[in-house]
Amino acid sequence: MTAKPARRTHPVLHAAVVAVLLAGSAYFTYELRKEEQAKAPVVLTVTDQAHQGGGQEGAQKWERLKNPERSVLRGADGAVLATFTDGARTASLTGKSRTFTEPATTGTRVVTDNWVRLLPESWRSGAEREQWFQDWFKKYYGSEEDDLFAIAFQYGDQAPVKKDAAGVQYAGDAAFGPLNPKGSEGNDLRLEQSDFYDYLGIPYTFRNGVTEAPEKAKHRALDCSGFIRTVFGYRGRFPLMASDTSGNGLPRTANGMARSKAGVDILPLKGVGPQDRPASVDLLQPGDLVFFKLDARTGERLDHTGMYLGNDTDGHKVFISSREEANGPTIGDKGGASRLDGNGYYAAALRSAKRL
Repeated sequence: MTAKPARRTHPVLHAAVVAVLLAGSAYFTYELRKEEQAKAPVVLTVTDQAHQGGGQEGAQKWERLKNPERSVLRGADGAVLATFTDGARTASLTGKSRTFTEPATTGTRVVTDNWVRLLPESWRSGAEREQWFQDWFKKYYGSEEDDLFAIAFQYGDQAPVKKDAAGVQYAGDAAFGPLNPKGSEGNDLRLEQSDFYDYLGIPYTFRNGVTEAPEKAKHRALDCSGFIRTVFGYRGRFPLMASDTSGNGLPRTANGMARSKAGVDILPLKGVGPQDRPASVDLLQPGDLVFFKLDARTGERLDHTGMYLGNDTDGHKVFISSREEANGPTIGDKGGASRLDGNGYYAAALRSAKRL
C-alpha cells in the first residue's frame, strides 16, 4: 500500500509548515542518529559474541549456531550482518542506527541497528545458497524501507496518518479499544477484541474464506494481539487466521499465538503460574513475540502479547505492545514499565516467547 502523493506547495510555505510539524512532533519519534549508536550497550548484538559496526565489504562468512539453531552472516571484521533462525521467517539485519522514544510517558530510548524483516519462506540450514534468499537479501540488506519496527511505531500516540491509494487509512494513532460501558469497577476499563479490520474500518476475507466485518465502535483501535497481527500480518504479510482454531498462520489471541505451531518457541511455555517465569531472557532477539499472564480472571490463558525491541540506553530489555492503560501501542510506563528484565510488573508476568 502506498500513501497519496503530496500536493505541490510554495517552498517557503512548505518549510514553514515542516518547522511547525517538527515542533509539535508525535510522542512516538523515529530518528536516525548515528552519534547515539555509541550509547547502545553491546548486549544489543544477537549472537554469542559481542561485535559492533561492520559492513558488507570484504569476505563474508556464514556460521551455524545452536540454541536456537540458526545461521549468522558475519562481515570481514567478524561483525554480525544478519541472523536467521531455523523454522522462522523473522530475520534480523544490521543497518543504520535508529532511535525510538515515547517522551509522553517514559524517558526510555531504544537505539538500535537491528532491522527486523520477514523472509518469504521459513529459514533452513543451507538456505543461503538458494536463489530466493539471495534475491531477498540483495533487496533488503541495507534497505531503509519500513521494517517491522518502523511499522509498529506508526500506530503510536499522534503518529501521522497514512492512507492507501483507495483512501483507506492503514496507519496512524491507534487506540486500544472503546471505553467499557459497564464502567471500570470490577471490569476492564476498555473493551478488547479490536483487530486490524476494526482499525481499518473495512471487511476482511481470510484465506479460509471467512469474512470478518469491523465494529464501528472499534474503529481505529487495536488490542494487544490485534496490534501484533497488524504489524506482522496485515502489514508484514505473515499469514493470519480468522480465529484461534481455523486455518494456518497467526491466531487471533495472545493465548492462541503463544500455543500455536507458528514459528519457533524461543522461551518455551511451561505454565501460567509465577513459578513458570523463564529463568533467563538472554535468548531473546529483536522482533520476538513475548507473552504474558496478567489477569487471574483468564484462568490458564495467556492474556497479553508484544514485540521485543532490544535494549534501551540504560540496558533494560524493552518491548512494545498495545494496552488499555496507555490506550494504544506503547513502550511507556503507564500500567507498568515495558521491561522484561528485573522484577517489574511485565517482567514478572512473562511466560514465553516465540520467533515467527
